[in-house]
Amino acid sequence: MKTVKIIGVPEHFNLPWQLCIENGEFEEAGLDLQWTDVPEGTGKMCEMLRNHQTDLAVILTEGIFKDISNGNDAVIVQEYVSSPLQWGIHVAYNAPYQAISDLEHKKVAISRKGSGSQLMAIVNAKNNGWDTENLSYEIVNTLDGAIQALTDHQADYFMWDRFMTQPIVDQKVFRRIGVCPTPWPCFVVVARKEFLQENKSAVRHIMEIINATTAEFKMIPSIDKTLAQRYNQKVEDIREWLQMTTWSQKNITPSKFEKIQKQLVDLDIITDELKYNEVIL
Repeated sequence: MKTVKIIGVPEHFNLPWQLCIENGEFEEAGLDLQWTDVPEGTGKMCEMLRNHQTDLAVILTEGIFKDISNGNDAVIVQEYVSSPLQWGIHVAYNAPYQAISDLEHKKVAISRKGSGSQLMAIVNAKNNGWDTENLSYEIVNTLDGAIQALTDHQADYFMWDRFMTQPIVDQKVFRRIGVCPTPWPCFVVVARKEFLQENKSAVRHIMEIINATTAEFKMIPSIDKTLAQRYNQKVEDIREWLQMTTWSQKNITPSKFEKIQKQLVDLDIITDELKYNEVIL
């Protein structure tokens, strides 16, 4: 039995992995796939890849592009979710802000440096013509940390997946004043380069198994109810999310790679251009 460590956020995008583990599909293939939830998100997962605390990660595209450009010795095995992530822009429910324009020069809560919550704050600022050099951050680590920071006025706004934050909006803890979709596919599967070189067959088998599940995921009977129950969501919100979400079973093409890279360079998220055959498996 080959042991493989994999990490990802505890969100509905990753239920296909949980189902495959629970159904024993990896085990049948001689793989002990050990999943660890990382609620701190992409910045923490980049650290774990660098520190050899994991072999694989399901991670935000913009975050891993940036970290690879900063020296993370990881490679993209496959695109995982090809649709954009819908980043909600949230303020405390009783905060005075009513429009995105009210947030210029305000402090943004981020899970950590290099995280999607920071990088998308830059995207949002660019979209609105703000000077990104003036962005100020409060590191909050997790969604719970963001709730605390906004409630205690340590930060003014927080960007996170709009569906995962919906229960917090419904509870009138957060108020959503806008949505900022990623201009690229949101999640990829990455591997430490050293691990991949030694375990190409195992990684190929893992991707074959997960791809078979994601290809038919939306057709699983009552999957909307399963997702709603597991992730504390309303069924109608899950149905909307399912309509907007597309899982991929292919890798990023050279043309898509160049388009993503150009967008990240234009946003000053990365400065050194990457080579396709060094980043993509």
